[in-house]
Amino acid sequence: MIDYIYLISFYIFRFFVRIIPKIILDKFLNMFAFFAYVIDTKHRKIAKVNIDLAYENRITEDEKTQIIKKCYKNLLYTLVDFVKNQGASKEEILGKVTFLNSEILENALKDGKKIIMLTAHYGNWELLSLSVAAKFTPISIVGRDLDSKVMNKILTKNREQFDVELLSKTGAMKGMVKALKNNRPIGLLVDQNTSDSEGLLIDFFGKKARHTPSAAILAKKFDAIIIPTFISTYDNHKSYEVKFYEPIVLEENDDYLIKCVQEQANITQKVIENKPEEWFWLHKRWKNQYEYLYKK
Repeated sequence: MIDYIYLISFYIFRFFVRIIPKIILDKFLNMFAFFAYVIDTKHRKIAKVNIDLAYENRITEDEKTQIIKKCYKNLLYTLVDFVKNQGASKEEILGKVTFLNSEILENALKDGKKIIMLTAHYGNWELLSLSVAAKFTPISIVGRDLDSKVMNKILTKNREQFDVELLSKTGAMKGMVKALKNNRPIGLLVDQNTSDSEGLLIDFFGKKARHTPSAAILAKKFDAIIIPTFISTYDNHKSYEVKFYEPIVLEENDDYLIKCVQEQANITQKVIENKPEEWFWLHKRWKNQYEYLYKK
């Protein structure tokens, strides 16, 4: 029963998103984002803990509050754009995206390299894989299944446009290995907390945090190139910019794994610091090391 409630709500939401003029829709989204910030005390608290850990007293309390408010706004705009992208053409997707340093990816594809595209829950991350697939190459991405089967079906359909393959987070390693063996680039979100057994301990914003070593392990096994790739907006979500960063290339020695993972954390931190309001601060990023702070 609950699945059908989700489904009906989704279609009603999609209907209004598609018919309301953008200038009016933006006003509603800004209002709803503020409303979500006010009532969602649980995640607002998580975000505050994260920002306190990341910035300590280097920014003011007001600046921290503004980052959290804008984080809610970014999430809502990302959701709306996700709805708009359902069934969109390649031309419609590419019409709102520009690419910086695209030669990094293009050269890797031309040279026949196995490619791992590294990103985070940053900006309009749902649009990132769609735009890359629409412009450059098919890609396999890892994502968590939704609890609702009906909504998960819609999510999967949206994500798998333009030959994007969605790999379930559960048992994803097998799918990633298969994709790389078939010379299919893979996309990984690497900014979330992991358990002791699944992640390596690195520095993130000057604090110890667990980080998945999946990209580093696969890069070493398949001699793959790791290309950090992030998406952002600079005009209030009217258009988006995908930027490819220099590949993470390290000598294979005894310290390779930890150094590679640390480099992934470093570039992610650099991107977040540039526009912190576009990162997903509502996740317990430092839970593995600072769980007691989230319980206060």
